[in-house]
Amino acid sequence: MLKRVVLGLLVLVSLTVTAQTKKHTVSKGETVVSIAQKYQVTPYDIYKVNPDARNGIQPNMLLVIPPNAVFPKTPVKSTQNSPQTAVAVKITVPNTHTVLAKETLFSIAKKYGLEKGTLEALNPTLAVNGLKVGQVLALKKGVTVPKPSTAPALIPAASTSEITYIVKAQETKFGIANGYGISVDELEAQNPNIKDGLPIGAVLKIKNGQIKSSEKPAQEKRGATLEYLVKADETLYSLSKKLGLSEAALIRMNPELKAGLQEGMVLKIPDQISFVKERLDAGIKDLSQSISRQKRKEVVLFLPFNASRIQNDTVTGVAERLKKDKFLNLTLDFYSGAMMAIDSAKAMGMNVNIRIYDSQESRNSTVALDYIKNEDFSNTNAVIGPFYQVNLERVAMALESKNIPVISPLSREEGKGFPNLFQSTPLPDATKAAMLNYLQSKNGNIIAIVSPKKQSMRDYLRDYYDGVKIVGVSDKGLVIADSIKKHFVKNRMNYVILATEKTGAVMTTTAAMIAAQKDYPVQLVILEPNETLDYEEIPIERLTKLKLMYPSVTRENDSNSARQFELAYRKKNKVFPNQYAIRGFDLTFDTLVRLAQDKAFEETLDEVTEHIENKFDYAKKVAGGYTNNGIYILYYDTDLTIKQAN
Repeated sequence: MLKRVVLGLLVLVSLTVTAQTKKHTVSKGETVVSIAQKYQVTPYDIYKVNPDARNGIQPNMLLVIPPNAVFPKTPVKSTQNSPQTAVAVKITVPNTHTVLAKETLFSIAKKYGLEKGTLEALNPTLAVNGLKVGQVLALKKGVTVPKPSTAPALIPAASTSEITYIVKAQETKFGIANGYGISVDELEAQNPNIKDGLPIGAVLKIKNGQIKSSEKPAQEKRGATLEYLVKADETLYSLSKKLGLSEAALIRMNPELKAGLQEGMVLKIPDQISFVKERLDAGIKDLSQSISRQKRKEVVLFLPFNASRIQNDTVTGVAERLKKDKFLNLTLDFYSGAMMAIDSAKAMGMNVNIRIYDSQESRNSTVALDYIKNEDFSNTNAVIGPFYQVNLERVAMALESKNIPVISPLSREEGKGFPNLFQSTPLPDATKAAMLNYLQSKNGNIIAIVSPKKQSMRDYLRDYYDGVKIVGVSDKGLVIADSIKKHFVKNRMNYVILATEKTGAVMTTTAAMIAAQKDYPVQLVILEPNETLDYEEIPIERLTKLKLMYPSVTRENDSNSARQFELAYRKKNKVFPNQYAIRGFDLTFDTLVRLAQDKAFEETLDEVTEHIENKFDYAKKVAGGYTNNGIYILYYDTDLTIKQAN
């Protein structure tokens, strides 16, 4: 069943042709994508009413243009007396394109639905100099672009105290500055032209810089540690609480602490750590009850529809592409949920403007930067997307000087720190920490069964949770039952963490726990997904008897509001929402309600919010930016249902 075809290509509306259709005569050089963009419809709309166009279009061919414009040219405007949501959705070709590594003239033309000859005509220097990384190409008539630089990538200046450097693809300010031993602020002060971004091909002058190693400065290394400056009145105890590190771990990483902590000391700490927030009230806050309708807020969504790829896919066709392309289906699901959130905001009277761009993403490239360069972002209050972490970081860097929050939709990668970057999906280390913090809050006696291949888990437990008792698993996957039982205590809950995929160790551990239940309170715990527990050899009854507990970034929600959302979604989209659709709703709605408060977006981060399946509990990272620690603790109950732990 092609439910994704029902969604349509990039949109979720019915494609009905009426008597008000328009006619278009194809001109030389036009493509289905460029015609669709001209009339603010999708290529799928045109194919729907012009089946012959799937075989290609020719000059003077007459096309029927459907009247139901998916992306309206004129945004819905709100009056001063009655503020309403203005949804202006745009997927357009930018004025220019900056050439990335490995791109060709053909791939660029295909990306924007242009003919190769048209691109060459718009950029006459291509015939003389060819295509160069960092070169800016015009995509429309009348656009003036700088001539491509012929300077080499690295030129020693006449003075040894100044270096000339040419920015290459995928580089960051931090990476370049760090490579030459200066700060980002110093780099920007010496090169004011990069304060608003770091364009490929930019010529930098670096004074007092010295290459720190024989490696290229562009190859930024994410070390295992950061530096932390000890402030006045801080103690080893307060610092361990603030950073969520054990005192023993701090001393292990900083042996000088054995002589005591002093103001001004520079300590090494893990690079992905976030400050632990201290709240008097950590309850869930419904921000929709305190929205302000006075000032309009604007949100931009960068979603990877990759429309030009679909339009140019002459082999499989649109319907087949929708069947097989998991990434496109994920994007459409997220988009459908985001549209439901915008509808909800509109119904609540939020004064918000929405712009949606096709970010045209791969793992290493996106046109989002071209939109930022060519479109007006002066009134933008937040950006959601792109999807891939590396593209997300590029967008955050480009918008850093404007202080625009850039929110990741789905990425769980531990990326670089930018002050305006918000990782909205909890990171793997955060889920483990949430589970262990819960066990400690219950004054639990914690025992971990760790296999030899899980050295990173051993290190993690050692650095953050000194009180955990570790029981080893042999290379053959064996564990002795008595080695587990000897750690049990009678007056506390004994939490046994399973960190092994060895079936034998799992069977021995669970059998020993069940046998001990008559004398000790015990509960089975995992910190991360464990496929072995899904095997038939491990009966589900054994896991429910031990009330297997685990951390999760989503919850089970059978409330009335969740059921109402499902029914509304199904009515609109003819299918029930999956996890990506719900994620699209939760993240977009959360962003909108935070922006609708009578304070800055960052000032709302003290509040924990929760929607259909996702919780948002943002904490500031030491390395810069924010991470979401909104994690649920779930367990298998004896009635075979999944419940949330108190």
